[in-house]
Formats: sequence, C-alpha cells, structure tokens
Amino acid sequence: MTSTTTLTDRSLLWGRNDLEPAPEFFHLVIAWSREEPHRVGEAALVDARCVLGRGGPQSQDSAPRLAFHRQRPVGWAMMPPLEGPRISRLQLELTPTEDGLLAVRSIGRCPLLINGAPATQGLVKAGDTLTLHNALVLFVVRRRWSLEVIQALKETPRFSFGDADPHGIVGESPAVWALRGALAFAAQSGNHVLVRGESGAGKELAARAIHALSRRRAGVFVARNAATFPEGLVDAELFGTAKGYPNVGSPERPGLIGEADGGTLFLDEIGELPPHLQAHLLRVLDRDGEYQRLGESRVRRSDLRVIAATNRPLESLKHDFLARFLITVSVPGLPDRREDIPLLLRHLLATAARESPELTERFFERRGERLAEPRIAPALIEALLRHPYTHHLRELERLMWIALGSSHDNFLALTPDLCAVLRPDTGDPKTDPRAGPKTDPGKSIPPQPSDSGSLGRVEIEAALAEAQGSVTTAARLLGLKNRFALYRLMKRHGIAGPDEEASEG
Repeated sequence: MTSTTTLTDRSLLWGRNDLEPAPEFFHLVIAWSREEPHRVGEAALVDARCVLGRGGPQSQDSAPRLAFHRQRPVGWAMMPPLEGPRISRLQLELTPTEDGLLAVRSIGRCPLLINGAPATQGLVKAGDTLTLHNALVLFVVRRRWSLEVIQALKETPRFSFGDADPHGIVGESPAVWALRGALAFAAQSGNHVLVRGESGAGKELAARAIHALSRRRAGVFVARNAATFPEGLVDAELFGTAKGYPNVGSPERPGLIGEADGGTLFLDEIGELPPHLQAHLLRVLDRDGEYQRLGESRVRRSDLRVIAATNRPLESLKHDFLARFLITVSVPGLPDRREDIPLLLRHLLATAARESPELTERFFERRGERLAEPRIAPALIEALLRHPYTHHLRELERLMWIALGSSHDNFLALTPDLCAVLRPDTGDPKTDPRAGPKTDPGKSIPPQPSDSGSLGRVEIEAALAEAQGSVTTAARLLGLKNRFALYRLMKRHGIAGPDEEASEG
C-alpha cells in the first residue's frame, strides 16, 4: 500500500504565470515640497478618479482623497495628509483615462503648472511634472501598486527613507530596489559577476556593494580600470612578476590577482581589453584560480572573486570569457529612475556641504545643531527631472556644481549658466497643458501659441515667478509668440514689468 502526500497550495507556486507582467498604475511622487521637504520620494497611487488637497477627507470631496505612502519591498507605510497653507483643501482632480493618460484639473487657488507651463487642466503621462506654484512638485510615474518582495534581502532595511543605504546607494524607486536585490543575490552566489551600465551610472558603487554583502567582506577590494593597462604589460599587471624578472634586481610583484587573494578584484571597463588579452584570464576565472607570475615556472592559486564592469555590448567580450561570469547585474541609469533625482541631488549636496562649511551656511537650513534640508528652487528640480541624461550620476553632480557656482542667493536656483547646458527631454510628449480633450497617445503634440485672451493674471504671474522675472522666458512658458505679446498682457492686467519695478524702487 502506497501513501500519497497532498501538496499544499504554496508548493504549487510554479504554476503561476510569471511571464505575464504585473499591471502598472499611475503614481504621483513628491519631488519637492516647501513645507514638508522630508517627504520627498513618497508616492500616491492613482488607479481611479481622486482628489488631492491639504488635510484629511472633506465633506465636499467629489472622489476619494489621494494618500501618500513610503513604498518599500517589505511593505508600505501610510503617511499623514499633505500640509501647507499654499495648497487648497481641494486642489486637484485626477482621473486616469482609457487611452493610458492621466487627466488633471485644477480646482484650488494655488496655480498649477504642467511641465513648467501654467495650466488649469491637461493630460499627462509618466515622466511629466505637476507643480503647485511655490508649494509642491509632483513627478508622474507608472509602477506596480506595491514593490516586489526581494527574497535575497533577508533583513528589513535599517536606513531611513530617502537616505543612502549602508553601501552608498540612494533611491526609493522600483529600479533601485530591484538593483539592491540583484546585488544581494550576486553577493550570496559567490560567482564572478559582470556589472553592466552606462558611463556614470554607478557600476563601481555596485561592485563595492557586492563585495561588502559577500562572505569576502573582510578581504581586500582591489580596483583597476582595464583601459589603463600599459600595452605589452597586461600580464605583468595582472599576474605579477618573480624577483629578478625581467631584470636582475627587479623586486617581486604580486600583481592584481595576487593582491586580491581572499578578496575581490574589480576590473572596470573590461570591454576595452582586447579579446586576445581577455583569453589570458580564462584559467584564473575557473574554479581553481590558477595563474603564473611572469618569470616563474610554478603554478599559483588565488582565492578571489572577479567583478568586471562594462558599458559596451556583450558582443565586445570574448564568448568563453563572458561565459565565466555566471551572474550579470544591470545598473539602471537616471532615465530609468528619474523619481530618485531629488533624493540624489540632496545626497550630493550634503556630501559637498560636509567638505565645505561655506556651502552649509549658504544653502542649508539648520535645526539646532543638526543640518536640515537644502534650499532648492522648485524650477531647478523640474528641469533636472526632465533633462535627458547621458552620464547619469556623474552628469547630475556636474549640473549641481554649475548651479552652486552660479546661484547668487541663499538657495540653489535654475540659473542662466545651468539653462545653457540643460536640454529638455525630447521624448514623445502626450501633454497639452492648455486643453482638456483627450490626446492620441501615439501622436506627439507640436508646440502651439497660447490663446492670449484666455491667459489671466494668475497664470501670467505664475509664469513670471517660474522664469525668475525673465519676460522672454515667461513668454515661452506661456506659449506666446514673443515677449512683446506678454508685455501687452501684463499691461492689460496691471502687472508691473521689470523696468517699472526698478523705477518704482
């Protein structure tokens, strides 16, 4: 007689269709807040018609009120209602449309800007910004309603929301949490790892995290850019040389392989190493780690893990060399994690401030002895969110230093020097800030001049404030033909221009 075992539902998880991607929904992520800067990075799900405003639910709410959360793979924490005197109790009405856009309508007193342009209603997509003038900047994204549980992360994160983790990685986006999971898995595997990512994305930071999370963390981390190996001396650099080689009296050199024994060897830009030189590493990449120093006949063994990084296509690597790297980790660039840009900027500013007390006094608030949030203009955050990055973290840091060097007040501003190097993202726009009708998602919308008769005092003043008083820039934001059209509107509404303000002062 045979016994049968009843399988539990949990043991049948392989029956799930994991090939079908989980549905994604619109979320609004706080990118800047005047009254509550500590809330940057929080997200609110928009899966049906809802309203956004200050405080808790109101009797006059026409739909459920938007609630912000701090999303992490271990769960999400609901946060208090938005606060701030500039935000109306009923400020925005939001409705997902059937064609994959998000309809936005301003119903409060705080002027609304969509992608930097004044608006009362519009259709937005992922990657657009919604700004409540001088109060709040929201970034539109599409993501799952909850972050996927990461099995490789065994412990609850112990770092504060929005701060750098113990390995220096900053971000709360799904892309960054997926990266943290991939790094933890790679560290636990013990195999050689290939790290892929564009220049400036943070490949070395990822490699250091793998080392710190692994059982080799007590060993050395040896880093070298493979593109800097002197031609003809690659073997000597990697494997070392015996005493007296190549010349009598030459000292013994352990080489990078010997130095990394018991630890990790990180070879950056490995794709720059010619294929015939990649072949020299095949034997040491095998399980036994065998190699020979130049000038020696005996075989040595090195207990090391190799982490290589490249921004080149996999085809640039020799096929049997690539096969030795059983784990591949892809580091996302900033276009894949734009909602992290405000957090990254805050982290970079804090790092710069620690090295320069002058920056601390000028650009940071203080609460007692503690350094608080940096003072950043909302227009700068909007511009950085829309910039098409090619060098990622390195480029963001460069833009930050341009802003630091050209800001004349006690806050980081969107200065002319910075505008000269910033480029608006030229993706496929699906937003018409001046119109309410639905837009075909497959068609881009060419810039159209505004109907000057529909522009009121509020929209004009908001554009002038966003342009920091520049009439030419404000006219462009409003979609007017030139600055003279804006001057006529300013005169009609009794708004003082720069010249008039100077004469009155």
